[in-house]
Amino acid sequence: MRVPLNAVSVAVVAVALAAASHVQAQPVPLRLTLDDAVAKAVDASHRLGEARARQAGAEATVVVRRKADDPSATASAGYTRTNHVDEFGVPQPNGALRVIYPDIPDNFHTRLELVWPVYTGGRADALERAAQAEATASGSDLAAVRLDLRLEVARAYWALVTAEETVRVLDATVTWADRSLADVRTRVDAGFLPPNDVSRSEAQRARQALLLIEARGRVQSVTVDLSRLMGLTEPVPIEPVDRLESPVPTASDTSALVTEALGQRPELTALSLRADSVDARLSAIAATRKPMVAFASGYDVANPNPRIFPRQDAWQGSFDISLNVSWNVWDSGRAAAERTEAQASATALRERKADTESQIRADVQKQLVELASSRAALVPAGLAVTAAEETRRVVDDRYEAGVATTLDVLDAQLAVLQAALDRTRVLADIRLSEARLARILGR
Repeated sequence: MRVPLNAVSVAVVAVALAAASHVQAQPVPLRLTLDDAVAKAVDASHRLGEARARQAGAEATVVVRRKADDPSATASAGYTRTNHVDEFGVPQPNGALRVIYPDIPDNFHTRLELVWPVYTGGRADALERAAQAEATASGSDLAAVRLDLRLEVARAYWALVTAEETVRVLDATVTWADRSLADVRTRVDAGFLPPNDVSRSEAQRARQALLLIEARGRVQSVTVDLSRLMGLTEPVPIEPVDRLESPVPTASDTSALVTEALGQRPELTALSLRADSVDARLSAIAATRKPMVAFASGYDVANPNPRIFPRQDAWQGSFDISLNVSWNVWDSGRAAAERTEAQASATALRERKADTESQIRADVQKQLVELASSRAALVPAGLAVTAAEETRRVVDDRYEAGVATTLDVLDAQLAVLQAALDRTRVLADIRLSEARLARILGR
């Protein structure tokens, strides 16, 4: 026997099916720790890819400079068409003509040449040292980009944690406001409260709902930023694993932390290495005053071969060996100008390094102050939450007893909300201060 379905049953089934399809369509949240997010960002970062490419190019330049002292071989070939000329010859005793300079308009030439710089006055070695210093500095640039990326990921990660914590607090507050509003309406209907209490409760509930919508929008916005940093083509829901309530302890010895930062910051290392590179370039410029010696040898196969007399319309080979000395006696002041430019660059790099060191010292001190202030604020923030919750409990009891107004209840609830959000912001400030301090220290 078939049991007919009424309209209510059909509606219930339809809603259940729609809910099931909606659940299936929801993407699975991506659970991540901060270290997981950083690892994904490092793998996907285009900025790191650019820095790696620059480092690879600098290392290739080192190889180029190193090979400058090695011998090189070149092969060449050519064809030259000349005008016709009257042949020149010498009569022989037998009456024949011995051609000395024949008419050969088609000239073919091939040459294999070996060149080996024997002495460069130290120029090649100095340029190699400069290239090596620049390559090592590029490695420090890569480390600095990696630290910047980690700080950016940490900012987005803790912003997401903060936004989700804010959503949690506001969601609980809206739920409580709904219950409070329902209770107020019941009391108004029973005649225990004036009608304007409903309006007050509705206004308070609407304000908290507005804050909740803004917080959820903030979650989506930060999720987009974090997804971009991790190289995700489409934003996906992210579920942070690390919590705000577990700050990392940090030593407060300012002098020790300053020493650590000055020893670990890759920017300082890069500036020192680039100054060394300029010093090596100065040595290369000074080497231009010295003579250069090179060994050269070649083998020619030509038709006709101009080195063989008399000229013949035939392929003939010849070779040569030479030792060449060149000395730049006068260059119109170009070397002096290059030396002045390099010296100015070295001075600028060292001045920038000194300024960076001064900035690092100040940054460490300021960040320690900010971190200490945030950690000190955590205690009163927690006490404020406890006090606000206790006040709300007392006000609720007084409200149930009929000696407190709805406005008192709403004010107490608002105080709890504000205290909870203040504590969340303090925890987020601590986490962000720790991330900024780690970046300043070069960790």
